[in-house]
Amino acid sequence: MIKINYKSSAYLPNIGGFRTISITAKAEKISEKRCKVVEVLDVDGEGTTGYASRTGAKRQQYNVGSVVRSEVGKVKIISRLTIIEG
Repeated sequence: MIKINYKSSAYLPNIGGFRTISITAKAEKISEKRCKVVEVLDVDGEGTTGYASRTGAKRQQYNVGSVVRSEVGKVKIISRLTIIEG
């Protein structure tokens, strides 16, 4: 099991676009070059539940829980991640 950090995006329905967010997660290696996200630990410093905003504005709000649900199970390329532990 390794602890990773990578960039992803969150959909903001009020402005109809995406914003870049940082995700910290636990993953398991499935090959030498790839890993699978098992558990999301943090989304952009906001935890794993509730709502967050990139700039503090209400129109930039996104659902942190939906980001967590969409990221679990994704396969990531290890060379594109920052490995924190493991």
